[in-house]
Amino acid sequence: MTIEGVDFRVTLTPGGGIGLLALHASVEGGTGELADELAERCGAARLVFRQSDGEPVHITSARMAAAPCGLLRDFLARVDVVVSLHGHLRKAAPRSIFLGGADRSAAHLMAGGLQALRPRFEPVTDLALIPAALRGVHPGNPVNMAGGPGVQVELPLLARTTVPGGADMPPRDVADALADGVRRLRVLARKA
Repeated sequence: MTIEGVDFRVTLTPGGGIGLLALHASVEGGTGELADELAERCGAARLVFRQSDGEPVHITSARMAAAPCGLLRDFLARVDVVVSLHGHLRKAAPRSIFLGGADRSAAHLMAGGLQALRPRFEPVTDLALIPAALRGVHPGNPVNMAGGPGVQVELPLLARTTVPGGADMPPRDVADALADGVRRLRVLARKA
């Protein structure tokens, strides 16, 4: 599949009412691996975009949503709540896990699962404390385009990779905490 001149390998796996989305798996290391693992562990649907080759290019979430992508449309039509996994490199917040997205109740539920990561990582749900570019509240962002709005999870580098600059294998405790958070969201998916 090609979006804005960039070739992607896209993996869509059906699952329950929760959908895990990694739009930037090639650019934001560890997010695709987390989506794969969490979908398997939690029985959730997943959609992962990996660039085929060349230097990774970051295409914004809104531009990805605007592209003619049947797999994205199919994914969004099949799930009730989206958890969109992203990475950030904010020097002022190297241990902050930002929980944005338009569904603030879902963000708080996710944060409950991430409490186990304290004090190493700090879950942040207050939109005023989340950098504007990482909030994920725009209605044109795929995280908010399923049956209802969802949660945008912005993970710092240390929460996405065990060896920065090396393998994109997320730390075990982060995967465990995120799986707990995704399981907590099942209550919302059942209501939708």
